[in-house]
Amino acid sequence: MKLCRFGAPGAEKPGLVDADGKIRDLSAHVADIGPDVLGPESLAKLAAIDPGSLPVVEGNPRYGSCVTGTRQFVAIGLNYADHAAESNLPIPEEPVVFQKWVSCIQGPNDPVTIPKDSKKTDWEVELGIVIGSRASYVSESSALDYVAGYCVINDVSERHWQTERGATWDKGKGFPTFGPIGPWMVTADEVGDPQQLSMWLDVNGKRVQDGSTSTMIFGVAEIVSYLSQFMTLEPGDIITTGTPPGVGLGQKPEPWYLKAGDVVELGIEKLGRQRQDFVAWQPA
Repeated sequence: MKLCRFGAPGAEKPGLVDADGKIRDLSAHVADIGPDVLGPESLAKLAAIDPGSLPVVEGNPRYGSCVTGTRQFVAIGLNYADHAAESNLPIPEEPVVFQKWVSCIQGPNDPVTIPKDSKKTDWEVELGIVIGSRASYVSESSALDYVAGYCVINDVSERHWQTERGATWDKGKGFPTFGPIGPWMVTADEVGDPQQLSMWLDVNGKRVQDGSTSTMIFGVAEIVSYLSQFMTLEPGDIITTGTPPGVGLGQKPEPWYLKAGDVVELGIEKLGRQRQDFVAWQPA
């Protein structure tokens, strides 16, 4: 299934995307696509619904983030060896873990605001994991049983704040609008092997990232198991799993970064695509 949320910010409704790409309204069955509907039993009930019995949503409504109620937005850094190399950093022996603030989560096609006085706003196409069941001290062999599905994430990053303003990355990762998620969550059964998905990102029509989840250093199962050793993952939590090479920081002969007026488009096989207009910060 492809589950989504559609409508104006703060007033999104739950939806299902049918085989023809039409949004079907799920409001008669669930209040929203949140933690209470992401477990195996709840997803099975939704899967049993005939999409043809659901009302078609007319027009082209805005997509919100594909899930709500996220408690933790966990990120894995340097998870592709060639991205670590372009960042001039060693290949990690264990996953590099940081947080994106949940307040940065937004719809996949909403504008992204370049922070005030930003010097190095960058892009990162990433595979997102949506947790469906509480996970604590789970084994790698069982870790995928705790995954509800997958989605596209742009891990927008401000490199100056990430690497030049102290020792922690987090403050360069969670500016408002820095977490576009969606357009939908595809359930794990429909995705199959999450380590065989092609992924890409364009800036102003130029292909800058062209990779595959097959080249991850730490795969999805290992990441979920690893994180569960020192935090409890809850339904609705999101993990973004790292990016292949081609970010602005790694461009040759010199790095280049996003500015107001730039357009970023990105996508992952089976999971859909996003488009963001980057806009200048304005005082409230």
